[in-house]
Amino acid sequence: MIYLASVPEGSIVPFREIGRSMEIPQDFLAKILKTLVNAGIVSSVRGARGGYRLARPAREVSFLDVIEAVEGPVALNTCLSPTGKDLCGVSSSCTMYSVWKEGQARMLEVYRNAHLDTLAMKPDSAQLRPLRTPESSPTA
Repeated sequence: MIYLASVPEGSIVPFREIGRSMEIPQDFLAKILKTLVNAGIVSSVRGARGGYRLARPAREVSFLDVIEAVEGPVALNTCLSPTGKDLCGVSSSCTMYSVWKEGQARMLEVYRNAHLDTLAMKPDSAQLRPLRTPESSPTA
């Protein structure tokens, strides 16, 4: 996601380029990209000049959006998950619950306020290479 946020908005990035640039195994990358497409964060473009791009501007995608798309709701501890209190045998007498709850609230606030545009790699990064943009792609 950081790589996609680093290229010019609307750029279509080939699958292999993402994997090669970020050193991500192709099988793992394929699963993650499929999940992100299903979540509406990434869109796929088919064809010989196809690839992937952000489905909305990087400034509108938070780190929390990405984590929850891939992992589901974030919970620092089991007791903070939607069914967690039911799973914990000591929840009624737990002295740590309020600490876990405050920690999670603060963590989620940080993740919610971190957007891909501020996390994007800088243009001079060795891993960031020029890619195709919609303007540079041949039209049919």
